[in-house]
Amino acid sequence: MQSAPSGGSALGYDPDWYRTAVFYEVLVRAFADSKGAGSGDFTGLIGKLDYLQWLGVDCLWIPPFYASPLRDGGYDISDFTAVLPEFGTLPEFSELVTQAHARGIRIVTDLVMNHTSDQHPWFQASRSDPEGPYGDFYVWSDDDTKYGDARIIFVDTEVSNWTFDPVRRQFYWHRFFSHQPDLNFENPKVIEAMFDVVRFWMDLGIDGFRLDAVPYLFEEEGHNGENHPKTHEFLAKLRAMVDHEYPGRVLLAEANQMPSEVVDYFGTTEAPECHMCFHFPVMPRLYSALREEKATPIIDVLEATPPIPPGTQWGTFLRNHDELTLEMVTPEERSAMYAWYAPDPRMRANIGIRRRLAPLLDNSRAEIELIHAMLLSLPGSPCLYYGDELGMGDNIWLNDRDAVRTPMQWTPDRNAGFSSADPGKLYLPVVQSLVYHHNNVNVEAQMASSSSLLHWVRAMLHIRGEHPVFGLGSFETLPCDNEALLAFVRDWRPGGDHQDDEQGESVLCVNNLSSRPQAGVVQLPERFAGARVKDLFGGSGFPRVGPDGRLSLTLGSRDFFWLSLQE
Repeated sequence: MQSAPSGGSALGYDPDWYRTAVFYEVLVRAFADSKGAGSGDFTGLIGKLDYLQWLGVDCLWIPPFYASPLRDGGYDISDFTAVLPEFGTLPEFSELVTQAHARGIRIVTDLVMNHTSDQHPWFQASRSDPEGPYGDFYVWSDDDTKYGDARIIFVDTEVSNWTFDPVRRQFYWHRFFSHQPDLNFENPKVIEAMFDVVRFWMDLGIDGFRLDAVPYLFEEEGHNGENHPKTHEFLAKLRAMVDHEYPGRVLLAEANQMPSEVVDYFGTTEAPECHMCFHFPVMPRLYSALREEKATPIIDVLEATPPIPPGTQWGTFLRNHDELTLEMVTPEERSAMYAWYAPDPRMRANIGIRRRLAPLLDNSRAEIELIHAMLLSLPGSPCLYYGDELGMGDNIWLNDRDAVRTPMQWTPDRNAGFSSADPGKLYLPVVQSLVYHHNNVNVEAQMASSSSLLHWVRAMLHIRGEHPVFGLGSFETLPCDNEALLAFVRDWRPGGDHQDDEQGESVLCVNNLSSRPQAGVVQLPERFAGARVKDLFGGSGFPRVGPDGRLSLTLGSRDFFWLSLQE
């Protein structure tokens, strides 16, 4: 049986680490180029680990870095146990894991289980030798009529989930791009092969996997091909193997579905599946609440979120490497979001918006701070996207999702300090727009200014890290007489009751979604009647909660409070 991460690690064994962690998504290609090749690499990322430790992140999430023809940003994998030569070597990746662990930072990587690249040796063998050992590794059919209930996901580019292969003279099934054939999980040898892939990387010391596109593993006639019961059986087996052989490592499901369906990916107490799942629907509601200047969208989506099993956790985010997906909203909400946040058609991609956080919010510091405050205090472990801690901009003139995948901006120098290469050699150009030019928006400049967004984000992560209630506590929205105010209480008692407990903690969070100052009366649960109120950031002078559990507060425009309640 394997144990916790090794190799000069500053990490203690903590099977619940992910519940209080702040994740940080970093694209290896985009972060730091150590070789002057124009593209980031493992050695460059190792050189920036001190920055990430200083910032206060607990875990890096690294999207695919595996061997790939790169027709889909590396999600089209041609070898699950090799790395892209441009990123470095396996020993260099191993060194990255060791160096991160030495700084108390864990590493979670993407694993695409649903499909491979059509360049993968498995697929090449399957198409050329139908009777051979890989003949049944993919989903083949003599016609393209089966599984008609499955929707087409990439409506911009694909007209069918079947593509004809001229070599095998049959159609193969793909839920994503036609160059990404789906693996056949009905074949036990495929399951065995994927288990071996998981073992390979966990043996190298990684702390878990984000399971990409996990709802689509199984197909059946008359079924829509999403959330199939057999998918959950497979995940329960995978979890049992990971828990037995690699305790303390996590599985994080990327299931872009409504919460009532996503909650199934946590499994049950008897048959657990994933430790974490991304909560997709809460994210667009944070943005719509800012524009509507009302708390209702957030309250409604959280009320529609079912409880999750003990010991599991949601993953939350504001932005990531994909488009800001609008699959989980109504057509009316989608139209409103497009009008507010993507007035130029170039800002849209698939069913979503391809912009970074700061441009989405028109570079409003108050809105950027408020939306971060909500992300860091709502239920779940937050995931930040590289560069958003600076307010980095995007480039909507680049293709597809490359708009939000430009090089990290370290300094005002050439190539933003990302690379010493000729600027024309960079994998993507650095941002040079008027507002977000790397001359102004970069790590060096913001480190030198104590009032910068970077210092503000760091201080917020530090405060959150001091208060486990944000990761472990219960969540309860509170009635308020002002619809612009979102008020909720986070409550944590290690023993699970509300007795006075020195380790326990209760925090009242109040957020003003309005662009104008607002006052309101928050109704707290009875147990907080008469409680002392103290600001987590060191402010004082707050009134006690009234004997009836009511608390009157006044907040500035886009303001928020994190208030400790001492019963």
